[in-house]
Amino acid sequence: MLPPHMITVAVNAALAEDMGRMGDLTSRHCLPVNAKATGHIVARQDGVLAGLPYALATFRALDPRLSFDLGPDDGQMLADGDRVLTISGPAQSLFAAERVALNFLGHLSGVASLTRKYVEAVAHTNARIAATRKTLPGLRTAQKYAVELGGGLAHRYGLDDAILIKDNHIAAHNGDLVDTLTRAQAQAGHLTAIEIEVDTLDQFRQIKDRHPHAILLDNFSSDDLRTAVAERPDCVVLEASGGVTLETVAAIAETGVDVISVGALTHSAPNFDFGLDVI
Repeated sequence: MLPPHMITVAVNAALAEDMGRMGDLTSRHCLPVNAKATGHIVARQDGVLAGLPYALATFRALDPRLSFDLGPDDGQMLADGDRVLTISGPAQSLFAAERVALNFLGHLSGVASLTRKYVEAVAHTNARIAATRKTLPGLRTAQKYAVELGGGLAHRYGLDDAILIKDNHIAAHNGDLVDTLTRAQAQAGHLTAIEIEVDTLDQFRQIKDRHPHAILLDNFSSDDLRTAVAERPDCVVLEASGGVTLETVAAIAETGVDVISVGALTHSAPNFDFGLDVI
C-alpha cells in the first residue's frame, strides 16, 4: 500500500512546479469563476493502469469540491478507449490539475506497462524481474509502486534497505572482495541481507561459499550465467544485471538465474497516452 504522505509530497511538489507564483492564468482569465465542467480521462493505448492515487490526490489538492466517478483500479489492464476516471466540478480547478494528474498517470502506467512486458517475456521461467535505484529523483516510491503493479519486484527502495556491495566498494577496500564481504557480515545485523556484485566467474567462485544472501552477476555472458547457476550453493539468490533489454531478457532468464534487474523499467519507460475529454 502506498504511504499517503509520500503521495502528498510528490503531488505538492508537482503542483508547485506547475502553478508557479500565479496559478493557472489561462483558466482564470478565460473561464467564469462559477463555470462547471465534466471530463473523462481516457486511455489511448493498451497497457497497465498505474498512478490513480496520485491523479486523485492532484485533483483533490486543488479543489475538494471536485467529484469523481471511478473506473478500473490500479493494476488492471486497459484497452485503447477505456474510461479511467470521470471528474466533475469547478472548471478552473479541473483544468489547472489536468496536466499534473495526466503526467502521473502517463508516467506510472508507462512504467507498469513496460514491466509487464518484461514479466511476460520470462513467464516460461522461474526468474523474477526487478527494478533498480535508477529512478527519477522524488518519484522512487511511485515508480517502485508501478513496477509492482506490472508484476515486478521493487528490489531496494533505498540505501538503508540492505547491503549491496558494488565494485566501487571493493575497489575502495584494496580490491579484496572476500575481505569486503567478511567485514560487512561481521558488522551487519542478523536480519540485514547482504548482496555482493561480481564481474567474473573467478570472483563468483571466491565468494559463493561465504554465505552472502545474494550474488549480483554483472554483465555475465549466458554461458557464464549457466555456469554460475550450476555451481551456486543452496539458498544463495543469483541476480543477473547489466544492459538487459526486452530482446535479451528471455535468454538471460533461461540460464536459471532467480532475479533479473532492469534499470530501464524506471529510467526509460515510455509515456502511456491518456487524454482528458471534456463533455
